[in-house]
Amino acid sequence: MWAAIALAFGLAMDATAVSAARGLAAQPRELVVLPLLFGSFQAGMAAIGWLAGRWAGPYIARWDHWVAFGLLVAIGGKMLFDGWRDRAKDTADCAPAPASIMLYLGLAIATSIDAAAAGLTLPLVPVAPWIALALIGGITAACSAAGVLAGRVFGARFGPRLAMLGGLVLIGIGVRLLAHEL
Repeated sequence: MWAAIALAFGLAMDATAVSAARGLAAQPRELVVLPLLFGSFQAGMAAIGWLAGRWAGPYIARWDHWVAFGLLVAIGGKMLFDGWRDRAKDTADCAPAPASIMLYLGLAIATSIDAAAAGLTLPLVPVAPWIALALIGGITAACSAAGVLAGRVFGARFGPRLAMLGGLVLIGIGVRLLAHEL
């Protein structure tokens, strides 16, 4: 169960960082819209990845722990790199883009692509996949709501660090899965 919770928090960090940045714009509807979209898209994309993994599972059964390790380390590494790169930028003068449904959908898709890849690893997590998917969606929604609320105070300062923390969590899960299988 703890692996599923850690995976959910790791995946939620990029959505949390984006929510914190959007929180700077202080539009009240974003407290509802972003958590619903981000949570739904994270769970949906993870489900797509899980279904793809079920189809490809028999073909990669001997190598699944290596595939999971590679995917999680790659996703986590990308999150670390993006967080480091964004941290290096001067974000003090950057205001969030004006809100629109297309912006919200674009952000939801962008922050959930990694969940599709992580969904491939769900069969290795020792919990029923539907529980893992519910945790991914619920934790992402809760973290996104917290991100919007904290955005005014902490968003510009800690947003990239949240993405980096999420990357480290995903890398840790990948290392743990590989160590467990070897």
